[in-house]
Formats: sequence, C-alpha cells, structure tokens
Amino acid sequence: MALPLEDRLAITELIALHGHLADEGELDRLSEVFTPDIEYDLTDFGQPTLTGLPQLVDAALTLGAGNPVAHHVTNVVIEELPDGQVRARSKGLGIRADGSCGSVTYEDTVVRVGSGWRIARRRITARRVPLNGQTPGTAAPR
Repeated sequence: MALPLEDRLAITELIALHGHLADEGELDRLSEVFTPDIEYDLTDFGQPTLTGLPQLVDAALTLGAGNPVAHHVTNVVIEELPDGQVRARSKGLGIRADGSCGSVTYEDTVVRVGSGWRIARRRITARRVPLNGQTPGTAAPR
C-alpha cells in the first residue's frame, strides 16, 4: 500500500520542524521531532552516535555558538519500507554566524507514534566533494 499523501506531508513538515526548533533554541520541544531513544549518528564528523533526547540536547548546548544560526532542509525523498517504517532522505544547509555554509545529507528512519510521526534514527553525512568524487572515467556507465 502506498504511503498516503497526508503522511508524506506530515513527514516532510516533521523534518522541517527540526530546523525551526534548533534555530530558535527550543530544544525542550525536540520530542515533537524525535523519539525519546533517538539514535543521532554523527560518526561522519568524528563524533559518536548520540542516543536519546538528553544526549542530543546536551550536545547542542555544549556546541553552543558553534551551532548553525540557520538550518535549511530541501530535496526530501520519502520511501515506505516493508515493516511500516519510512526512510526519508533530505539535504541540509547550515549557515554559521560568520556567514559560512555547509551541506549535509540527512538519512532518517521515521516511525509512526500514535497518530503522528517521529524520527527514530538520523544519520548525517557531510558533503565535502562535488559529484561524490567522480571524475572523467570513474562514472558508472549509463
């Protein structure tokens, strides 16, 4: 059965809500986005995977002024998995206080909680090289 449009919209808004809450410092509302036992994978940045909302909030507070001042999310692609979970991939742009910008990919596992949705696992990978490092002669054949 295809994921209904209403669920796709709710999941897209869920992913967008994270940026608004983080930018406004409303970390006490992250339970509106993540499950209580969220796995927040930062290993691509040399950091551990954070487990649970308290660790996520503590990490954000510890990072302090190193946090982006603005989170922007785009290119959301949603795929329903056979077990009823949803995989959502999106692109994130983070703007820092000095104006510099970074790009990441969010890979989320989204689960139904009651009548809504929450992110149970988020893996964040940095975009460091254009075209994922492909150069002439290395691209996959068409």
